[in-house]
Amino acid sequence: MKLTFLKKLKDKVKTLHEKHLEKKANKKPSKIAQSKFYQAYVRIINEHDFLVLIPWSLFLDFILEWMSRHSFLSACDFVIHHPIPYLYNSFLIMTFYSVAILFRRRKFVRRVISGIFVALGITNCILLLNRVSPFGFTDLNMIGDLLTMQDSKYFSAGQAFLAMSGIIVFGLFLVNLFIHGPKKKDTTPFWVRLLIVIAMAVALPTSGKALQNAKLIDSYFGNLAQGYLNNGYLYGFATSIIDRGMSKPLGYSRQAVQKIVSNDQASSTESTVDGKSGPNVIVVLLESYFDPSEANFIETSEDPIPFFHSLEANYSTGHLTVPVLGAGTCNSEFEMLTGMSCSFFGPGEYPQKTVLKKQDVESYADAFKDLGYSAHVVHNNGGNFYSRANAFSKMGFDTFTSKEMLDITEYTPLGSWPTDDVLIQGTKDAMDSTKTKDFVYTITVSTHGNYPDYKVLDDPAIKVTAKGKDQGTQYKWEYYINQLHTLDTWMKNYVDMLNSRGEDTLLIMFGDHLPTMGLTSDEVATGDLFKTKYVTWNNFGLSKQDADLTSYQLVAEQMNRIGVHQGTMTQYNQTMIKNGVLAGSNQYMSGLKMLQYDLLYGKRYAYNGVDLYPASDLIMGIHDVTVNRAYYFNGKVHIYGDNFTKWSKVFVNGKKVSTAYVSGQCLTIDDDSIKDGDTLVVNQMGSSDTIFRSSNKYTYSSTLATDEEQHEEDPTDSTTIDTETSD
Repeated sequence: MKLTFLKKLKDKVKTLHEKHLEKKANKKPSKIAQSKFYQAYVRIINEHDFLVLIPWSLFLDFILEWMSRHSFLSACDFVIHHPIPYLYNSFLIMTFYSVAILFRRRKFVRRVISGIFVALGITNCILLLNRVSPFGFTDLNMIGDLLTMQDSKYFSAGQAFLAMSGIIVFGLFLVNLFIHGPKKKDTTPFWVRLLIVIAMAVALPTSGKALQNAKLIDSYFGNLAQGYLNNGYLYGFATSIIDRGMSKPLGYSRQAVQKIVSNDQASSTESTVDGKSGPNVIVVLLESYFDPSEANFIETSEDPIPFFHSLEANYSTGHLTVPVLGAGTCNSEFEMLTGMSCSFFGPGEYPQKTVLKKQDVESYADAFKDLGYSAHVVHNNGGNFYSRANAFSKMGFDTFTSKEMLDITEYTPLGSWPTDDVLIQGTKDAMDSTKTKDFVYTITVSTHGNYPDYKVLDDPAIKVTAKGKDQGTQYKWEYYINQLHTLDTWMKNYVDMLNSRGEDTLLIMFGDHLPTMGLTSDEVATGDLFKTKYVTWNNFGLSKQDADLTSYQLVAEQMNRIGVHQGTMTQYNQTMIKNGVLAGSNQYMSGLKMLQYDLLYGKRYAYNGVDLYPASDLIMGIHDVTVNRAYYFNGKVHIYGDNFTKWSKVFVNGKKVSTAYVSGQCLTIDDDSIKDGDTLVVNQMGSSDTIFRSSNKYTYSSTLATDEEQHEEDPTDSTTIDTETSD
């Protein structure tokens, strides 16, 4: 029966195709089609279609650069001032187009290739409206994360609809072209055409390497965005595909690694504190943090961050060199938590999305745990974003309280991000859950972009003037700086909470990158867009010692000050700082690369081949999710318990049912979703249907609650939020 259906379908397609050809043959040619110019063009296409690819490749590359730069004139400037990269990018396009000469349906194949290039260009164009970093291959690993951000400016249901509509329309166009499109009858032997394609495929990397050696195109991008601008979008994207992971350092061997380790150990002393005698150490990532006083065009009605400035005046502080600009938080995070450098990875690579997918890594959490500390992460965004749940396990953390475990009810004025207030109690709960001292990593999110280019705040607490900027940019800075002002109050409350616990505590707060606001290096006091600020606080008399550092040095330097010298990367960074070796110098980076390669990709000579820091059994959240009772009322089954959130989902007999969040103690489901004797469980759900934590099992019975109890606990006056389609 199946074969009969396929035969009928094939016959139907054949009939339609024949009718199309007949209609086409009988159709009178247009005046344009009859013109000598058009006929000459068709003849050239048919006889010399390969040569025609040269101007078409140049044209398409110009269009891609136009989209990448959001400016026709900037694209022209690239062609004029960077002709070699422009020609190389065009040659890359032509190499892919050359594959079409192997097929009879050449027009169809070329349209498919064109569609892929245009899709890459459009994606990059849209992404650069919301961030500084251009689209790279690693971003393809972020598609799942992107789908969890529907309430943010990065992604919306409307954008998803437009994208899918475009894909469907283009797909239908290709199907039609495949069925009705022309077939080329080529007199050139296939083996000759194949040799041409192979020759171009070999010439592409060979010429690229020659141009790199001649310094005509770059082999490494210190600044990813600038690297794409100088070398062209397609070259940058191709580099992000090929250049991933770390290359083996020259001279890598057991002897070379152990020599570095021995030298570090010789210059270090034993740690003088442990999980009972030492201070708590708290590291806070301040999302997109920037001190407005360091911008030469910003004027404010008053200091928007007075508490931050008071910490600068009284505790250790400095500028911090980070690996990213405007986006890529997890790379600053990776450096901060491991003491390793992202400069050794491919352009735009996120190690947490690549190497840490499979490989565990020594982190400062491991170093503190060696001394008897407990290690926690608290963050008011998704547990799977940047593959964090996996990455923090690979880094050895004990617990991770993500947004799925937090009862979040307050959001920023745009509604894009949760406010950070919930992190104060989340941090306190993590620290109170242990009898040891704690290493805690807290990640804020309220100052995250994108920032609105329209009026949002009717009466802002901080009046902002961005001299020389247009009205849309003025609104962006007004919104952003007032969010900084709110965050400054949060910092004070956070410090007050830590101080009230009565334990010695060292707090380190740092900016992960500057905001996506079109800043230029001549507009900031440091003259460097890769410099943010860090500030510290302590309540046990640690003296003020200011220093400018890198994100892979900061925690190690502060650990040294409190007598913690545990860990391979800790000792290396402390030794380099102690000896006055400049970060970024050949001496510093050669040893860092050797150790980093050994621990992530090599044979772990530093550990004598033993995995000293395996991945932890990460526990999501601190508090148990519990179901105490469930009963039918007013057309719904109400489930009462503790520690519910908007990401709580009810499962009945193992199957997820539509769930509505009422409060941290109440969820509701439809009465037809459950019957007497069914078992229900509440699961805390992350993206991709990940179950982060589960409640106790509860057997439902509609007769357990009396009418009086139902009346007393009537939740119908509460605001019910349907979270079935939320983040």
